[in-house]
Amino acid sequence: PSQPSLLLQYQESGLSSSSHELSQYIRDGADDYNPVLPGSWNVPQTGGPSVSTPTPAVPLKFPQLHTPLCFGAGGHLVLVCPHHPAEGQLPRVELHSLEVILHGTEELEELQAFPGPLAREDLHKVDVMTFCQQKITTGCDLSTQRGRDSSLLWKLLVLLCRQNGSMVGSDTAELLMQDCRRQDKYRRQEPAASLVGLADDEWASRQPGALDLITGEVPPVVETQAQIVEKFTKLLYYGRKKDALVWAMRNQLWGHALFLSSKMDPRTYSWVLTGFTSTLATNDPLQTLFQLMSGRIPQAALCCGDATWGDWRPHLAVMLSNKVGDTELNHRAIVTMGDTLASKGAVEAAHFCYLMADIPFGYFGAKADRMALLGSSHRQAFSRFARTEAIQRMEIFEYCQQLRQPESFLLPFQVVYKLLYASRLADHGLPAQALQYCELVGTALLRRDPAAHPVLAQQVVRLAEQLKLSDPLLLEMPEQEQALEPDWLEQLRACCQEWEVR
Repeated sequence: PSQPSLLLQYQESGLSSSSHELSQYIRDGADDYNPVLPGSWNVPQTGGPSVSTPTPAVPLKFPQLHTPLCFGAGGHLVLVCPHHPAEGQLPRVELHSLEVILHGTEELEELQAFPGPLAREDLHKVDVMTFCQQKITTGCDLSTQRGRDSSLLWKLLVLLCRQNGSMVGSDTAELLMQDCRRQDKYRRQEPAASLVGLADDEWASRQPGALDLITGEVPPVVETQAQIVEKFTKLLYYGRKKDALVWAMRNQLWGHALFLSSKMDPRTYSWVLTGFTSTLATNDPLQTLFQLMSGRIPQAALCCGDATWGDWRPHLAVMLSNKVGDTELNHRAIVTMGDTLASKGAVEAAHFCYLMADIPFGYFGAKADRMALLGSSHRQAFSRFARTEAIQRMEIFEYCQQLRQPESFLLPFQVVYKLLYASRLADHGLPAQALQYCELVGTALLRRDPAAHPVLAQQVVRLAEQLKLSDPLLLEMPEQEQALEPDWLEQLRACCQEWEVR
């Protein structure tokens, strides 16, 4: 009686919240242990005495031995092997490393291959570039459009990393043309009769062999370039500028026609210029350039992504390498191209355009934002959106930005995805690496106001408290100091407590 109940000791220690569950395994000597209670069954009176049969009051929760398990914070799987305490058997607890159990799985290999966190002092950017090259080689199916677009994003990250986060339009244009699938040569067309200004019957009357009403001569059959230029010159002798322009346009003397019309009235010049552009194929990148220079959103920005239109890369390359005077028009053209590609499911290609237009990153819940994670659409379910590859790609982009501006800080990325990545590392048996990510997020919050993101700060503290014993520096401390915590964790916890008080 002086000793507390064994069952009560287990309850007070917090090992289980269910006294009934413990009663299935522990026979407490201090209490009366009676797993069954008497019950009576009335037998029909046949002259004999009634028979009383014991029946269980409560059915057993676990009729057979089983193995309880849980996940430890240090990257272990904890197993409690079946035993019989009533028979004097001692319980056996097994600790298994999750990293060993998950060895060879795609998820663990994807986490182990990444050289993160990318804020480490011993990290060299060559390691980051090597990782990107491996993703291009092993993770991109270049036979598909999406694989080629994904490869283009990785190549862009390699370029940014090599050039410390800075680039110009010509650099990106060269990158685009490296992976451009060249279609058949863009076919030129004959200018429309309405643009030339002569109907077919009228033009037939001016064919070789007919009397030229201007010169009074029967012109010879025109065959060579020199004869075409000579006829153009003769028409100018007589001051027939309009006929000279028509002749030049009919015979592809666009240089002569454009120069002559530029010295005439603006309406005539626009007429000749329209005639020239009408001879180009609609998906010719020259059309895109001329339309942009004319102050219009190019047709390519509205039609790209269709199989019949062709590759979108040359059109973006010509816009990036030839910035027009109106920077707002150039920006709107690139953003419009990105919106068109996004509407047709080409997310990676659309995000490439948005990066060229310096579109900021938004949040998963704000569906009006154009992008939240690089290369992943935030208009799908969160589990499909926040893929490990997308988070890694986003961290590399942030790293490239910090090579140019050390204080660069992508708030939407810091708020959720680094902490999410840390929890995935812990779930796959990599607690030390997960703690480093917690430290990055915690110190980033301390540099700003943690009260602005109280829920995030609390989650970081909670996860870091479970992982803090995985810090190699803590294990090297003397025993009397091993209870100490990192300074950033103590400061962040204090901020959280102050926020709760307020």
